[in-house]
Amino acid sequence: MSADQPTHLLFTYGTLQQPEVQLDTFGRLLEGEDDALPGYTVDYAEIADPRVVDLSGLSVHPIVRETGNPLDKVVGRALRVTEDELEAADEYEVSLYRRISVVLASGRPAWVYVAA
Repeated sequence: MSADQPTHLLFTYGTLQQPEVQLDTFGRLLEGEDDALPGYTVDYAEIADPRVVDLSGLSVHPIVRETGNPLDKVVGRALRVTEDELEAADEYEVSLYRRISVVLASGRPAWVYVAA
C-alpha cells in the first residue's frame, strides 16, 4: 500500500470537521463516516493559540473526557487520514489535547484527541 493512502481513522467531534480547517491542515477535504465514541463526554476548552482561533473562528473548542460510563457517548465523524495527515493534526491541536487510540461505536479502531 502506498504511503499516501489513508490507512488511519481519526475520530473528530469539533473543528477538524470544518472544511476550512481540513483544507489548511491537510490540504484536502477528508472522507469519512458518522460514528460515535462511547464512554466519553464533551467538555469545552479555551484556546489561546491565535492561529487555531483564527482558522477555526472559535476561541472555545470542544474537548472530550473519558467517563468510563458506556451510556455516555460523543457523536462525530471517523475521517480517513494518512500518517502525514495524523502528524499535521498533531501540529494543529494545542497542548490541551493528546492523541490516543480508541474503539468507536462501530467497532473500528481510531485515533482521537482527548483532554491532556
